[in-house]
Formats: sequence, C-alpha cells, structure tokens
Amino acid sequence: MWSLFEFLNPGMLGAAPALRLRGVEGRAPSAEMREFLGRALRPFILRRTKEQVLRELPPKHEQTLYCELEQRQREVYNELREHYRRTLLRRVEREGFNRTMFVVLEALLRLRQAACHPGLIDRSRKDEPSAKLDVLLPRLTEVIAEGHKALVFSQFMTLLGIVRDRLDRSGVPYEYLDGSTRDRATRVRRFEEDADCRLFLVSLKAGGLGLNLTAADYVFLLDPWWNPAAEAQAIDRTHRIGQTRPVFAYRLIAHDTVEEKVLALQQTKRDLADAIITDDNSLVRALRREDLQVLLS
Repeated sequence: MWSLFEFLNPGMLGAAPALRLRGVEGRAPSAEMREFLGRALRPFILRRTKEQVLRELPPKHEQTLYCELEQRQREVYNELREHYRRTLLRRVEREGFNRTMFVVLEALLRLRQAACHPGLIDRSRKDEPSAKLDVLLPRLTEVIAEGHKALVFSQFMTLLGIVRDRLDRSGVPYEYLDGSTRDRATRVRRFEEDADCRLFLVSLKAGGLGLNLTAADYVFLLDPWWNPAAEAQAIDRTHRIGQTRPVFAYRLIAHDTVEEKVLALQQTKRDLADAIITDDNSLVRALRREDLQVLLS
C-alpha cells in the first residue's frame, strides 16, 4: 500500500520507517496505525460496497457448518498432521521459510485434502465415508425436496467427483462445471431453465467469476480457500442483480483441522482490509513461520 502511494504521490505518507511498517507492525498494524492509514488514504479512495449500491437485493445469510471427523478419518488426519509438525517445522528452522515454501504449501494442501475426504489422499478410498459428505448430502436432499436450487463449490475436482458419484447412485440430476468444461453456456442454461436440474457442482476457480446463476438460492462451499475474496465471489454468482429470494450460504469446515486455522487467518485479513480499504490478496503470500505453527497446531 505504501509503495503504491509513494509512486503516485511521493512523500505523501512519509518514509516507511516513520510509519513503522516493518516487522510485526507491517504485517499486523495496530489499531492506531490502521486508523492513521485509513484517515490518510480516505481522500484518495472511493469505495462502495454492494450493500450500499444494490439495496434492492434480498438478504444474504452466511453460516459455518462444523463437521466432526469420524474415527478413521480423524486418525488419518492426526497422523498426517503429526508427521508434518515433526518434520516440517524443523526443516523451516534449519533452511528458512522462503527456501521451504513449496514443501510448506504441499503439506498444507495434504492436510486440507485429508480434512475433506480420505479419497483425496488415496483414490482407492473414495467410497469411504467423510464428515463433509455426511453433512452435505442430507442438506442437498432437503433443499431439493423444498423446491430450491443449490450451488456446490470446491477447489478440489476430485472431491466434486466423489459428490458426483453419490448423486449418480441416487439418480439425482445435476450440472457440473470445471476448468476443462467447454460448453459452459449450455450447462448454465440447463441449470437456470430446467426445473428438474436443481444442483450445480462448480470448481471454485472455474466458476467463481463470470457466471450468473440466480436460479439458485443456496450455496455450499465444501472447503475454505486462502483468498476470502474468492469465496465471496462464488457466493455472488447467485446473490446478484436478478435474484429475488434470500440467499443462504454455508461453509463446511472440518472441526479441529487446518481448515479452522485458515478461517482464523481469513478473519485477520478481513479486519485489516475493512480498516484500510479492501482485500484481494491471497493469505499464502503473507504466510510466516508463526502462521505455520498455528496451522499445524
């Protein structure tokens, strides 16, 4: 932020040391520093939220659903977490955080996959139960029975594939879209217009932008993403101009896993963004060793 304004208007914010933007203060500014930055930047930034300019939109309700891992899934997750806690933190201490960044990201990826479904770690276990499917599938059945339509987002195509298998076995019609889908418009049109097609499974990265899916009024996010803005954009596929019904969005979070820690980091970023301007950066880029300890705790 400081470098942008130093380029646009040199000297306006003073020297970086004067702002104490190094170390902890640079990553997590104090309340006084946030107030100062917000006041200094306010004359140069025009921000309008959707709530301010689209007041005709129906309300949006967001809720976090915590999923309790069953015993076998919990054992797999805990073993994986202990392995990374035992080996990864020592390696970071020895080689430095920057030099081990790719290993850190792989470890966090595996833990997030294990929190979702054992089939994401071992394909041969895709038919095993998982806490998230135990929460998701009954709610999808309820949504369909009440005549609603729903979007189901995940960043893991393998997880969406497992959900597809379960829906196929139950004979439930749905549409599907990921990065390899070519006939996007046809799939969107069927979901929007076909009364019998009440579910749309969507890859978070492929469908988080550029889709208008106001036929749905329920959204399920199966796993948290590092960038909270990406999740907000996914929900806004249905909470946008043309929506006439209240929208209900649910985040499925595996209890006592890295996913809870990701939520905590997201909230920290949101608080900082709300105090100064807006947030469109990934949490991964700002990870520190202290954050890693929290994620593996």
